[in-house]
Amino acid sequence: MQKSNKPIAGYHLLMILSSVDGEFAPEEGMLVQQYLADEFPFKMDLDNELETIALLKPEEWKGHFEFHANCFYDDSTEEERQSFIQFAKTLIKADNKVTDEEHTFYTLLKKIWNIN
Repeated sequence: MQKSNKPIAGYHLLMILSSVDGEFAPEEGMLVQQYLADEFPFKMDLDNELETIALLKPEEWKGHFEFHANCFYDDSTEEERQSFIQFAKTLIKADNKVTDEEHTFYTLLKKIWNIN
């Protein structure tokens, strides 16, 4: 897999976080759109990125997630990671329920980034 820049890696992380429970809630979609608007002030074609994510089998999610967590880490400051973690927490709570799968991936992200 080719290394991703921080905004693309963040997109992959958020899309997996919002999909691991088997449901992509409209509230989660709105937050992903907010992230895109904040990170990509210009028009960005993410069709290839979305296709890559959509073609992942559930057993491939963890490895893909870890890869992009490391890409984001490489291109970010501690402050940016803290901010992203808070945003990710908001995302997984957006539909008013946090599943075991969402919690597992959220805590995995915190572990990879050494955030307590």
